[in-house]
Amino acid sequence: MPKNPLVYLLAGLSLFLLSAGISYFAFTGVKLPVATPSSSVSKIALPTKKPKIDPNLPRTEVCPLNGIMYTTTESSVYEKHRPLAVMIENHLDSRPTSGVSSADIVYEAVSEGGITRFMGLFYCGITYESTMFAPVRSARIYFTKLVPEYDALYNHVGGAGNCDDPTVDDRAKALCFIRTNKIKDLDQFGRAGDFKTCHRVTNRLDREVAYEHTMACYSDELYKVAAKLNWTNVDVKNVPWDKNFVAWKFKDDPADKGAITNISFDFWASKSDYSVSWKYDPVNNQYLRSNGGQTATDLSTGEQLSAKNVVIQFVKETGPLDEHLHMYYEVVGTGKALIFQDGQAITGTWTKASVSSRTKFFDDKGKEIQFTRGQTWIELVPSANKIEYN
Repeated sequence: MPKNPLVYLLAGLSLFLLSAGISYFAFTGVKLPVATPSSSVSKIALPTKKPKIDPNLPRTEVCPLNGIMYTTTESSVYEKHRPLAVMIENHLDSRPTSGVSSADIVYEAVSEGGITRFMGLFYCGITYESTMFAPVRSARIYFTKLVPEYDALYNHVGGAGNCDDPTVDDRAKALCFIRTNKIKDLDQFGRAGDFKTCHRVTNRLDREVAYEHTMACYSDELYKVAAKLNWTNVDVKNVPWDKNFVAWKFKDDPADKGAITNISFDFWASKSDYSVSWKYDPVNNQYLRSNGGQTATDLSTGEQLSAKNVVIQFVKETGPLDEHLHMYYEVVGTGKALIFQDGQAITGTWTKASVSSRTKFFDDKGKEIQFTRGQTWIELVPSANKIEYN
């Protein structure tokens, strides 16, 4: 140990200066320097849960997308907007997703290689607080052909095929379809990107994932972009989004329920990680989702994904079409359908006369299906596939 008093003096002075400096930063609010991420990569706090609505308020307003009853306070908010259609991936490495449980309607289909992707329709269920959608991925043409039913804002990150891309089959050119059909496009690589509505969120999951699984977009920011483009509840010509919208028919939960409790199917038999099962919960009259044998949850809520109605829409599958392995599913026309609700299975058909027409579902007697009020999943399943249920 040193015996020179000067050593002790210098050591004490250093300790005093260090503690004084730390105290200064702590009590003046000045932040110590930290490494900051690049402008293209953000670490953003996850959204908090939506506030509760006063349960005593009467629910008199019907959501036109899924029939859920809302208060006039809530409807006065969502009626200022138009629906959002958001592409959300379902890659095994990206799970759990964020925001899907807030969708009014969810579509699921293969993007390529047997890997499925979601398109959520968000309108009534995102009334108050900004909702994170993640991970947001690219457009596919069969999803884009569903967007005009809702005259929705379409949020995605790029997509398959500009009109002049010789490497993409014409049937798969989603970006070309968006432009030629004047879809209200909020592409992160286009208008949405100009307003920084989407961010690379690297800390969404508790593990490191590939860069393509990190894009998150936010409902309030997307609606701000839409407002700048005069795409609110009316368009630039003051035409309401729902002028030609045809709502499905809805009903309340029935007193008597069926005994069909398990539904399972593959999109591609070779891709078991994307096999789907729904288990009926008769107490809450809902179906609980599992994917690849694992419980499917929403990261934003921590709860298992559920639906009041699960619709199997059988569609013709074509592909791979080109070097990018793009697929094509025919969503315009007619085909067979299976509708699961209230513990029952209904054999029927679907029809969509044109791109802008509403897809409608009928039972085997030709009567239009009444959906139970609540979130509805439309599973776009290849027409030759078998659905197991009991």
